[in-house]
This record gives sequence, C-alpha cells and structure tokens, in this order.
Amino acid sequence: MNSLLKPCCVHFRQRWVFALMCFLGLFHAYAMRACLSITLTEMVITSEPDVAYDDSCPFNVIENVTVTDASARSREIYSWNEETQGLILSSFYWGYVVTHLPGGLISEKYGGKHTYGLGIFLTAVFTLVTPLSVLWAESTGLIVVRVLMGLGEGVTYPAISFLLAQWIPPDEISRTGTFVYAGQLLGTIYANSISGMILQHTGNWQSVFYIIGGVSAVWYIFWLILCYNNPREHPFISESELNYLNEQLSHTNEKSPPIPWRHVLKSKPMWATVIGMIGFNWSILTIVTDLPKYMSSVLKFSVEHNGYLNSLVYLSMWIGSMIISWLADFMISNKCLSTTNVRKAGSVVALTCSACFVIAGSYAGCDQVLVIVMFTVAMGLMGAAYPSIMVNTLDISPNYSGTLMALSNGISAGFTGILSPYIIGVMTPNQTLGEWRFVFWILFVVSIITNTVYLLIGKGKVEYWNDPNFNTTDISKPTKADESSNICNTVV
Repeated sequence: MNSLLKPCCVHFRQRWVFALMCFLGLFHAYAMRACLSITLTEMVITSEPDVAYDDSCPFNVIENVTVTDASARSREIYSWNEETQGLILSSFYWGYVVTHLPGGLISEKYGGKHTYGLGIFLTAVFTLVTPLSVLWAESTGLIVVRVLMGLGEGVTYPAISFLLAQWIPPDEISRTGTFVYAGQLLGTIYANSISGMILQHTGNWQSVFYIIGGVSAVWYIFWLILCYNNPREHPFISESELNYLNEQLSHTNEKSPPIPWRHVLKSKPMWATVIGMIGFNWSILTIVTDLPKYMSSVLKFSVEHNGYLNSLVYLSMWIGSMIISWLADFMISNKCLSTTNVRKAGSVVALTCSACFVIAGSYAGCDQVLVIVMFTVAMGLMGAAYPSIMVNTLDISPNYSGTLMALSNGISAGFTGILSPYIIGVMTPNQTLGEWRFVFWILFVVSIITNTVYLLIGKGKVEYWNDPNFNTTDISKPTKADESSNICNTVV
C-alpha cells in the first residue's frame, strides 16, 4: 500500500495532509457529540406549562404545525422532563473526563495515531447503537451509551495536542492548531444542519445517528492509511519536508521522558490555562448543548430553522477563529507582540467580549432576528479562544502537550460539561426568558472571573521543565523573566 501511495503523495506536504485528517477527525467527533442536542427536541414531547408566564415568547402557529407533523411521523417519542434531559446531555462528559489523562499518557508513550483514531472509531460505534439502546432502556439506555461515547472521545484532545507538537513548527501552530480545532465547529454545523433536515422531512430521529455514525466510521479507514505518529515514521514524506520539520521541531522529543509531575502541578501558567479553559468550555458547551433547546422551546423556531440558525452561529465562530489565528501568527512571526500577549489578547476577545454579546442576546427578548445577530457576533468573537487558550499548552510544553491538554481540557470540560446541562435543566423548568437570562448571567460571570485569572498568571513561553534533560539536582527553576513587551519589539 505504501509503495503505491508514495509516488503520488510525496508531492504533498504531509503536515497539511495530517492537519486535514485531524480536522476531519474532530469534525466527526463533534458531529456525533452535538447531533443529540437537535434530535432531543424531536425525541421528547414538548408540554406547555399549566400557567402562562409574562416573559414567555408567543407561540408561532405556522412553525408549530411543521414540528408537530414531523413529530407525528416518528413513533418513538418520550416524556422526559427538563431535569432528565439535563442528565442525558451531561452524561457524555461523565465518561469524557475519565479518559483524558490516560489518553495523554498513552499518546506520549506510544504515539497518538492509534489513540486518536480508535477513540473516534469507538465513538462512531456507540453512535450507531444509540437508537437500539433507547429502544431497550429509554433514558437509562441513552445515558449509558452517551457515557460510553464520552469514554471513547475523551482521548481525542490529548492525543491531537501531542500529535500537533510532533508535526507543526512553532511559527505555524496558531493557524494550524486553529484550523484543526475548528473541526469541532464545522462538525457541529454539519450535525445541526443534517439533523434538522432529516427530522424536518422524515421525522425519523433514529436516522440521524445512523448517518452521522456511519460516515464517521469511514473516516477511520483513511486515518489508518494516511497519518503517522511523527514525520520520521511517515513512509512517503518528502526528504525536504522531513529535514525542515526535524530542524524546526528540534525542541520536541519523539517519546517524552517521565513527566516531572511536581513541577507541572506547581506551574502557574499551566493552571492559568486550566482556568481559562473552564471559562471557554462553560461558554461553548452551554451554547453547543443548550442553544438548540433555547431556540426551540423559548424562541419557538421550527426544527429545520433551528438546525440552520444554529449552523449560522457556529459558522461565524469558525470564520472568526480563522481570521484571528492568521492575525495571531502574523503578530508573533513579525515580533509585533510577544506570544504571551497575543494569547492574552485572544482570551479577552474570546471570554469577556463574547460574554457581553451573549448577555445582550438574552435581553433581546423575543426579537428572533436580534437574538440570532447577538449570538452570531458572540460566537464569532469566541473563535479567538482557538489561537489563544486552546493552543497555550503547546507554548508551555511541547514535550508534555498531551498530558497538559488532558489536564486542562479534561478538568475544564468535565467540570463544565457535567454541571452546565444539568444546572440549566434544573433552572429552566418552564423555559421562560427570565429563567434563561439567569443562565446567561452565570455564563458571563464565569467568563469574566476565568479571564481575569488567565490575564494575571498566563504565559506563552516554554516552561523550564519541558527540557527532556531537566534534572532538579542540577537545573533550578530560572528567574522570572520580564514578560512585558512593546509593540513590534519582542517575541517570546
């Protein structure tokens, strides 16, 4: 197989092929994760509250006919209350948080190719069996299979972070990392759009899981053929690209030495990344998991419009992330700002500025157009998290990036993914504007606090303990360098 591929593939830059396949992996991972948010609106009977609330949006009769017709064509509809739905949506993260650290450790010891690939493949298998599990055990079966999906997908971010450190030069990491991580955004767009279309025209929610899970399983075949742990293992990379990557990635080891846990856990920049990720994940997971419910139950959008408009929101985040990532790499490579200051500026845009627009959207009331505009702008600004907070573990320690991503994303996604959907389910029993406005104020407060901490102690430079030869007996912690930077003067 390799001998057949080498003549044609040697002309392509393999780090770009690798980045594309990583992007597609996250694309399918998030499609499988996100499709339930739209599908759940059609799996569950929507009951109107017995008491009319002044801050409830008027019901759109025309759109209701469409939703009702679609629902009537589906035989399996369940009467799960808001708290049960919150448990279902949060259950994915019960498994997700468990496999983060093992995923990082396995990637650093054995390589990330099979860790990443098998994680997504297993998630695809559990997605395919989701309808059967619901048929057998209703909400309990759905919770179990979502936990299993989380266990499979929990290894993806630690593995991909380690793989990026093996393949991508430092001056390309902002835009390449953003491109790869943006797979979650486009995967969510794809899931929302195709789920809405299937539900609108067939009312068969089971087909959503079969289609999305099946296509994701096919990706695994191409991943096995085209991607490898590092450039040195790649059978059809060009010699010129191999030499270039060996030179650019001289600070990165193929196999990481034992992790200096004491120094990692005492590292303020590492904890700054964890806290920044808590703010980002609280925001993004609140939107990803519950925006379809808000648009369906509160704003009264039809299921098809719900899918398309959610896709628009995530498309703006993808566009924002790509533009800001190119700007970030330009500022770093041209020494206009230090890496630290670029990362911190991105965190302000992603956390503080976006949260302001989320709050503005919550006060737009039942004005559907204005609400969509506010959330679209908010998500566009939130895209700045990818070339800032999300790639910060690669700045701090390329050699232990898998472990650091496991800690930062595992702690943050586990904490927010488990709590946020359940809290929202408990706080919004009547699906009124006032209940949801309080939810968005919580998002705002979490974003401001976490951003403040990140600004105070975050860094964008390699930590001293990243050195494979680091030894506490003869290498002491360096003195604190001055991180301040004048415009177009210093780069870290």
